[in-house]
Amino acid sequence: MAQPAFEKARYEAAEIAQRVPPLLLAAQRIAATIEQGVHGRRRVGRGEAFWQFRQYYPGDEIRSLDWRQSAKSDRLFLRQMEWSASQTAFLWCDLSASMRFSSRRDLAPKQERAQVLTLALAGALSRAGERVALLGSGERPSTGRFVLEAIAHRLAYLSAQAEPSSDEKFSLPPGAALPSHAHVILISDFLAPIPELRAAINRFSGRACRGHLIQVLDPAELDLPYTGRVRFEGVEGEGDLLMSRAENIRDDYRAELARHWEGLKTLTQSAGWSLSRHVTDQSAAKSLLEAYQWLSADRRPTIQQ
Repeated sequence: MAQPAFEKARYEAAEIAQRVPPLLLAAQRIAATIEQGVHGRRRVGRGEAFWQFRQYYPGDEIRSLDWRQSAKSDRLFLRQMEWSASQTAFLWCDLSASMRFSSRRDLAPKQERAQVLTLALAGALSRAGERVALLGSGERPSTGRFVLEAIAHRLAYLSAQAEPSSDEKFSLPPGAALPSHAHVILISDFLAPIPELRAAINRFSGRACRGHLIQVLDPAELDLPYTGRVRFEGVEGEGDLLMSRAENIRDDYRAELARHWEGLKTLTQSAGWSLSRHVTDQSAAKSLLEAYQWLSADRRPTIQQ
């Protein structure tokens, strides 16, 4: 390898390594927070590990009675086992140029918050015994103590590879052959046209995959608080827009954003998926808890806002 190329590679490697510890620390802190508010993902089912006793009710299987426990009182108790089959979850977060936006210096860019949510969810799921993989990484879903660090390095590497004017390969989830009935969690601002998003989601829902979307937005993208002469710069080839009085388009902008949100609702409901929104000036733990509880429950799709 030529010396200039070697120096460039070493610099890029050092830059990637520097990004990983802050992401991991933030993700682990959030994951620990939500784990205090839930009782894990344990469920009744076929397995070899004992979970708990439950009082017998008419209609329960007699063969599940635990006579030793029942003999200690005047009631009958069932011995419940823990479901031993782990689930598989594939995670993806948008690394396109539009995700680098932040309206204030004290707010994390959307991309950074999306990465933290991805890692925190991966850490919580892995500790619960689920198999986790980054969508499009080509790696097999796995569990254990090293999963979180591997995903963190992969995200840092992909983020470094994305150019400032990155194309659509970073703004839409990549196509991948997933096992049937896998879980898919996609994190993005989801501001791409609805037909493009529908085509991307249909690739997964066709394999009976359950999915959850987390829309990450900056508070300025909700309210458009700007006034006076403002230049809006397109970062993904859209071009620039100069407004002499930005406040004049605020109502139309909010109405269009609301229509887009309704389009996302319709899209996810038709696919049997669920949807939530996270704003970067809010706690990341709340959005993570919603996704975690969605994965823990066997219920119909819902919309959280």
